[in-house]
This record gives sequence, C-alpha cells and structure tokens, in this order.
Amino acid sequence: MAIGFFSDTLAPMDTEQRVRLGAKAAEALLGIGSDVKDKALGAIARRIDESREQIETANTADLAAAERSALPMPLLKRLGFSGSKIDEALKGIEALIKLPDPCGKVLEARLLDEALVLRRVSCPIGLIATIFESRPDALVQMACLAAKSGNAIVLKGGSEAKETNRVLSALIAQAGEEAGLPTDWLVALETREEIGSLLRLDRYVDLVIPRGSKEFVARIQATSNIPVLGHSDGVCHVYIHHDAEPAMASAVTIDSKTQYPAACNAVEVLLVHKDYAETELLPLLSSLAEAGVRLDICPRSETLLLRQASEGDDAPQSLAHAGLKLPLYSVKRDDDWAVEYLDTRMAVKIVDSLEEAIGHINEYGSGHTDAIVSASRDAAARFMAGVDSASVYHNASTRFADGYRYGLGAEVGISTGKLHARGPMGLQGLLSYKWLLEGSGQIVADYVSGKRNFIHKDLPPDEKGL
Repeated sequence: MAIGFFSDTLAPMDTEQRVRLGAKAAEALLGIGSDVKDKALGAIARRIDESREQIETANTADLAAAERSALPMPLLKRLGFSGSKIDEALKGIEALIKLPDPCGKVLEARLLDEALVLRRVSCPIGLIATIFESRPDALVQMACLAAKSGNAIVLKGGSEAKETNRVLSALIAQAGEEAGLPTDWLVALETREEIGSLLRLDRYVDLVIPRGSKEFVARIQATSNIPVLGHSDGVCHVYIHHDAEPAMASAVTIDSKTQYPAACNAVEVLLVHKDYAETELLPLLSSLAEAGVRLDICPRSETLLLRQASEGDDAPQSLAHAGLKLPLYSVKRDDDWAVEYLDTRMAVKIVDSLEEAIGHINEYGSGHTDAIVSASRDAAARFMAGVDSASVYHNASTRFADGYRYGLGAEVGISTGKLHARGPMGLQGLLSYKWLLEGSGQIVADYVSGKRNFIHKDLPPDEKGL
C-alpha cells in the first residue's frame, strides 16, 4: 500500500512521481462501480471510529504546538478534531453512502436521426488537488467526496494540522484501498515546497481547490496553469428590513454570528433599515451584546442610539455616558465594510432602503452568503434576485450555507465564483460530463449532401437510460 508517501519498495518518491500515480488511480476509478465506492466509504467510517484515540492523540499534539506558536484564534478553533467533530464527520460519511452514485447519469439525450442517439452523461473530473488550512474535518470531507464521485485526490493540509492530517490520510487511504479503491487514489503531501511542485503538474492534475484566505487563493491562481476553483473571503450580511419581526430578526442575526463565529458563512455585517432602526436598533444590538458579540457601528447608528438613550434635555455625549452596555471596538468609517472578523465581532450599518442594502452587499460582500429578514415576500424576492451571491436566504441564518445541511453529503469547499460550481461544493461540483453518441453506421457526408436530415428530437426521461 502506497498511501501517496512511498513506493512499494519504500524508496522515497518526489512530488511528480506521487501525483503521476494519483493520475493513474483516477483512470482506474472510471471503472469502479457504486458498490465498491459505498463499501469503501463504510470502511473509512469504521476505521475512523475505531481509531479515535490515535486521531485525538495526534490532534492534541497539533493543538499544543499551535498554542505555543500563537496560532490566530479562528484557525485554532478550526484545528480541533475530537469528540463531536469526529461524530459529525462520521454522520457526513453516512449521508454520502445514502446518496445515489452521481456518475453515469444521463443529463440530456437527443435523437439526432433514426438510430443515432446523443447522450450527455456525468463523469468524474479526474485528479483533484485540495490545499487547505487548519481543518482536519475538511480532509475527511474532501477525501470521502472524492471517493463517492469517482475522483482521485491530492491532499495538502496546513502545517498546523500536520500530525492529525498524517494519521487521517493514512487511515482513509488504507481503508479505501482495502475495500477496492485503486492504490494511490489518495495522495498526501506535507510540505510547502511540494505545493510549488504540485502547481506545475497541469499534465496530471485536473483541478485545484484551495481553501484559505483571498490572498492565498489569488497566489495559487497566479502561479498555476491548472484550473483553480476557490472561495474568497466570507464577508456575509444579514439585512433587517423595515417590516421584520423583532424576535425573528434577533434570533437569525445571533445564530448567524455566534453559532460558529470562525466559519466562513458566519455573518460579519448587519444592515438595518432606517425605519426598523428607529424603534428596534437598541434592543437588537443589546441582544447581540448579551450573546457576547462586540460591535463596530456606523456614525449614523451611534447618533440614533444616543438619541434613543436620551431623556429630556440631558442628552448623553457618548454611549458610555448613556449607560448602554454595548461592547464597541470603534465607530466605523463609511468606506470600511469589506470585513471578515471570523470572531464574535460584527459591523453594523443603517441603510435607507432595500435597494441600498442590495447595492452595499454587491459592492462590499464576497459573493458568499447573504440573508434578509422580512415579513414581505415581495421584498424578499427583490433581495434574492438582486443580491449577486452564491447563497441568498429569506428569514434564515447564514450558517445554513454548508454541504451537509444542503443535503449534499459534505463539501470540498464553498465556491464564490460563477463558473462550473457555485456555493457549497458537494458531489455535483466534482463532476464533469462527456458526450456519448450511438449510431448505426451514419456518416457526416450524407447530411452535408442532403441525402439525410437531422431530426434533433429531445428524448423524454424514460428514453435516456443507457
């Protein structure tokens, strides 16, 4: 068993050799059936469950090293992989097993002429490389999605999760191979130098999926000829419309921010319609503060809060003077809104209209996930049509932007681009398609000469099976 680190003779291999073996495994996976894929996923789940102590020991070592090196808190929170996080990973694998095989599906079929049928059929992309930071659970998701979709995969995690990733990669690769997946279906890389080598191997690697900062993704796009599919910053918004129900507005906003603040789908900016703010801004921000959220407010919000807190002619000169227990970092500049805190901190801005909210999101957002809280279906429809993001919600937390919650089984990432895949990338995001034509000896010369004519009749679903 190679596991992508050593050959069968135990002689070290360079990055190109390992990636080339991964490409060969991708070819072999084209002939692997659904039963083998699901058997492999079941074996992977059992191996992870049986190896909890080994995994948690490695993760404890990574966490201790990360704390010593003062790893930023958002990355530290994502680094942990034990207990409930392992349970959640196993649930994701179980969900994947229950999903139908996405490969070999006839997406469309057309009768070109009598006994000449064209079909567009789903198929794996091939060899996918994923480069990610901090999250060992992401390794499990990506490896299992690759297996289910019939792709081979190259995994390169961050050095902060080196011990956990090393254990998980070996366990998953071995379990998959023992269940029938080809040797080297999972190739694990460990060093930064290997990334540079990997990104030059466009002959073997079909797609790179980076998961990290906007700058990290941009560097990869600038240094490789391999197609890159990565998500940008998670600058997500919740907009509270003038007719929002206060309890719902508070619940959706708090969940969007505090359920898991370090996630890319956690809300970073709260937009509040001026009419709603007139009576409900103070209660809304107070509920956020009670939930532990630190607030950066716009100058207009500060003015309104001071006015709401004033009594008679003795208007307070500051929020502290007003006795408002709102933990503040600052009053924000009007142009300072493209923020990704990844922490219990949120920016707040008052807007004059639904249209201004949409414009603000499209200008400062990252195209990830944005939500409106409103009692009006018409307002929600306008918001959902106008906001140019991968996921747009009405009366729901932004934290729903997740492959498992979407019923995709798991995800390899969330794409904020518009080509090939958008939003949480589950199985469908790891597929391409090919055209299959079945004839009975037809030649193009007959159609060019007019001897024969095309029918071009779309076939109904019951006639699309192979």
